[in-house]
Amino acid sequence: MLDKIIKDIKDAKTLTHENITALLDSPDETLWAQVFERADDIRKKNFGDAVHLRGLLEFSNYCKRNCLYCGLRKDNKTQYRYRMPPDEIVENAVQIASFGIKTIVLQSGEDPYYTTDIICNILRDIKKNADTAITLSIGEKTRDEYKAFFDAGADRYLIRHETASPSLYASLHPDSTLKERLNCIDDLFSIGFQVGIGCMVGLPGQTHSDMAADILLLQEKQPDMIGMGPFICNQDTPLQGALSGTIEQTLKMTALARIVCPRSHLPATTATGSIDRFGREKALAVGANVVMPNFTPLNYRMHYTIYPNKRCITEDGYKCNTCIRKMIENEGRTVATGYGHSLRFESSTGQTS
Repeated sequence: MLDKIIKDIKDAKTLTHENITALLDSPDETLWAQVFERADDIRKKNFGDAVHLRGLLEFSNYCKRNCLYCGLRKDNKTQYRYRMPPDEIVENAVQIASFGIKTIVLQSGEDPYYTTDIICNILRDIKKNADTAITLSIGEKTRDEYKAFFDAGADRYLIRHETASPSLYASLHPDSTLKERLNCIDDLFSIGFQVGIGCMVGLPGQTHSDMAADILLLQEKQPDMIGMGPFICNQDTPLQGALSGTIEQTLKMTALARIVCPRSHLPATTATGSIDRFGREKALAVGANVVMPNFTPLNYRMHYTIYPNKRCITEDGYKCNTCIRKMIENEGRTVATGYGHSLRFESSTGQTS
């Protein structure tokens, strides 16, 4: 059966839940080497050797949610909280763009302080002063809010589905449902955003069947971006003491994501680099084509603790940018100079990356 699955992968056939689960059940390193090679070939065919940089700015660590795995959860009283003033957000975004970064990612917890008007003003000010694409990652909003962000200049929206298992999702999210999350994703697509979704790997209670469901959801949605990273246990959450996801699991899911979504942008995530010193390099070798240097000012960055021991937590943005560019070059890859828009978006508009 496994030989047939590998043949199906090489022939670009649609994968089934049974096939994906069987793959994830297999410890055969020779088989997985073939999967990894195929994923890298697909990446190279669609994106070449260029790696896109997304400059990350974490502007608030307040959150109204109580997700069990996240250090920013509302009930974590040990978390020092901060909010960047709007003018400081714009100032930092413009500086990021000055480093040659063509995409800025504005990320926060679900913080009601930043109203729709505030976010829209920030977006317009950045677009007015910097030549950059903007990705928002600020959680679940109404369709009208998403439309306002899009009209104000946001190009992309990242909202990971976290897990495609309704029961596992419910056990981790006491104040939201998978259906609500998927409705948000559908709204974003319908508005015209370039949409990023994705999942955590190695969640407590997560099975290979659950992980196969994540890959099937990616295959169905064909998102413009995919965030694939390991669960990392935070001792200041209800999941304290749980085992974290492994680099092996994460690389397998990254490769499968590339295989079922050949034209999606796929980051080598910071979390992957946080559980393995060479995790980002390994992810780039199995299908990833994006890296996200962190430009959050150091006085804030140390407090954006979704998970502990985050990579590059003490490096300023300029040093992080320089280090990542060198890492990419050392891997025999090049740093992309364009905006890194979705291939779907480029095909429909004639824009280039």
